[in-house]
Amino acid sequence: MRREGLDDPPGGGSGDVGSVIRADGLEVGYRDHVVWKDASFTVERGEFIALIGPNGAGKTTLFRLLLGLQRPRAGTLTVFGVRPERGNPRIGYVPQRHTIDNETNVESETLVRLGGSGARWGPGFSWRAEREAAAVALRAVGATELAHRPLGALSGGELQRIFLAEALIGNPEMLLLDEPLSNLDLRRSRELVELVHGLVQSRHVTTLLVAHDINPLIECLDKVIYVANGHVATGRPDEVLTSEGLSALYGVSVEVLHDSRNNIVIVGGENPHEGRGP
Repeated sequence: MRREGLDDPPGGGSGDVGSVIRADGLEVGYRDHVVWKDASFTVERGEFIALIGPNGAGKTTLFRLLLGLQRPRAGTLTVFGVRPERGNPRIGYVPQRHTIDNETNVESETLVRLGGSGARWGPGFSWRAEREAAAVALRAVGATELAHRPLGALSGGELQRIFLAEALIGNPEMLLLDEPLSNLDLRRSRELVELVHGLVQSRHVTTLLVAHDINPLIECLDKVIYVANGHVATGRPDEVLTSEGLSALYGVSVEVLHDSRNNIVIVGGENPHEGRGP
């Protein structure tokens, strides 16, 4: 593992052939506060990547950069070979929080259709085409039977499938999923991870997923981006999630252990993760 930027950028080209994301010397912050700095890494087309680290480390900040909602204070960042801009139709995004309560009577299909029609209202808008696209997206996430159920009646796992279908309806080339596992039990978490992994493989869609617990993801990942202590480390899970590597990242002693079920347990650092993954 290299602390900032395990992967050397491939030579030549615009960055749109293989590298979907290219970061070089990135620094981000708010006013006088630096969130993280000196981050250099690449993300290749079709990779499944977990973005992990303690609360407040700046994981969601990276999503804001990729979505064009925030500019870096230093360094360069390209997405599909160009500087990120708001409203990129090549990116599907599932935010961390949706305001859905038990009284929400909007049908699931309606929410999914809005994910595809938001940028295409006006002349040429086809209601039938949107219905067909929504049906394809719902089928892709195994949620066809949920199409006409109200959102307020769905479980946490079912809602995550609907949100994922909403992000997929535009057939994006990149998915950004912000803590989709946070309110799911272990079984539902693993089911959702398997679903996302299947989409990565079948659609070759580059996927970055923010998570607190690495264990449901570990067998499916191509790469980990670990954000902690103002720095970013990138590489394969077995390169990044080591006692030596995380100790260097945090600047204090960190132990990476395995429990009886071979789950990763990280102990120490600024924000110890007792009994769970990062």
